[in-house]
Amino acid sequence: QVCAQLCRRPCYCPWVPPRCPRGSPLVLDGCGCCRICARRLGEPCDFLNVCDQSQGLVCDYSSAPAGTGGTCNFEDDEEGCEVNGRVYRDGEVFQPSCKIQCHCLDGGFNCIPLCQEDVRLPTPDCPFPRRVEIPGKCCPEWICEAQDQHLLRDARAVSPLLRHPCQEWGTEWSACSATCGLGFATRVSNQNRYCRLETQRRLCMARPCPALPAAFPAVS
Repeated sequence: QVCAQLCRRPCYCPWVPPRCPRGSPLVLDGCGCCRICARRLGEPCDFLNVCDQSQGLVCDYSSAPAGTGGTCNFEDDEEGCEVNGRVYRDGEVFQPSCKIQCHCLDGGFNCIPLCQEDVRLPTPDCPFPRRVEIPGKCCPEWICEAQDQHLLRDARAVSPLLRHPCQEWGTEWSACSATCGLGFATRVSNQNRYCRLETQRRLCMARPCPALPAAFPAVS
């Protein structure tokens, strides 16, 4: 009877398919009738509004009152993390951009930069160092600009790589700056091509922030 009430035949679907948010594909509803936006992790779901099965999500009714909808969750309570509308499995390593690499772990994620964050101080052979974006390259690079001629040179041409191993020195990563949601951790290390002390940062998330409580109902 419930299926007969929800699944009308013939189908009554909007002429133009809905525009879905990023990371939410168009799928058939629970009746196999109309194309709808798949629900993502943590979003409400029911018989008609189905979850994104391509991300391993199912409609979880375990914590919902009888007769109400559920919430999209991983099958078998498998934990994962959602970044920019895409869900990653626990233990998965991914790159949101070419500049950082992240690791999904226990519902949160840690990210480390893939670009050097060294600080170049002025020197006699490079009095005006600048860091610029190079076309075709992901990471910015240091260049030297002469004050009188305004000539740009690659910093590596005047500062060759170290020919001897650098004795490692550094501090431990600090705690995440945010107790929930996206934050960052820092450390000081000399592990770079110039063996200079630099402050390094990486993104981190200890746990997702809880959903905001619903507004209190008006008192009549």
